[in-house]
Amino acid sequence: MKPDNSKQLIRALVVDDEALARQGLELRLADIDGVEVVGSCQNGREALEMIADKEPDLMFLDIQMPGMTGFDVVEQLQQDNMPLIVFVTAYDEYAVNAFDIHAVDYLLKPIEVERLQQAVSKVRERLDHGRDDQEKRQLLDIVISLTGKSEQAIVELMSSGNPMMRYGEKLAIKDGASTTFVPVRDIDWIDAAGDYMCVHVKGDTLIMRTTMKELESQLDPSVFQRVHRSTIVNLDRVEKVSSHINGEFHLTLSCGTSLKMSRSYKDKVKHFF
Repeated sequence: MKPDNSKQLIRALVVDDEALARQGLELRLADIDGVEVVGSCQNGREALEMIADKEPDLMFLDIQMPGMTGFDVVEQLQQDNMPLIVFVTAYDEYAVNAFDIHAVDYLLKPIEVERLQQAVSKVRERLDHGRDDQEKRQLLDIVISLTGKSEQAIVELMSSGNPMMRYGEKLAIKDGASTTFVPVRDIDWIDAAGDYMCVHVKGDTLIMRTTMKELESQLDPSVFQRVHRSTIVNLDRVEKVSSHINGEFHLTLSCGTSLKMSRSYKDKVKHFF
């Protein structure tokens, strides 16, 4: 079937402990426009590793699997790294629990092609609406954190076109009883290490305890952009962008560091280069 290039590609992961079930679902998905299966797993542990590596938009997740159920997999996912979920199972008694954790859909085995197409349509609608809502929410959270104003006041000011957003020129990094104020313009890149952020500045690395989302909200998005699930880069430091055969990109910074840019962030930052 000829792909519809006008649609945003949905990158899907299939998780099922039964090989025939995985293969059957992959074959059906291959016939649906705009869906690419980026991985296939036979248990929950593999699924968690592949989600971190592939960053899929969607996961078809079997519920009853040995060792770790589908619900267990969801519980261990980080909120900012969670793909949309369509549960797949031979039993209908799990439906209530599935929708309690906001699954997009719930498919019973054997999967009918029409129901699978309906589930993919729901996912596409959720992704399209979610991207717009997420961008608006992120902008609102940034402005609230910077100004201390109420959400209602911010919304009114934004709707009136009042220019009110200003990012700090220095980043405060606490180390015990002392605090270092780093000029934001001197930051080369930032990467995550567990619950800590490593801020790389002119050859030095400073550690701060915060989340990627909180730190990202303090930085001007016209200068600092996420290029990977765990990496923020100062775009002014990027000297070269190199593409690879597998579709990935690598950024070379002025300091000589090479950073991987994952597929899911490529479209968000390509207009900066």
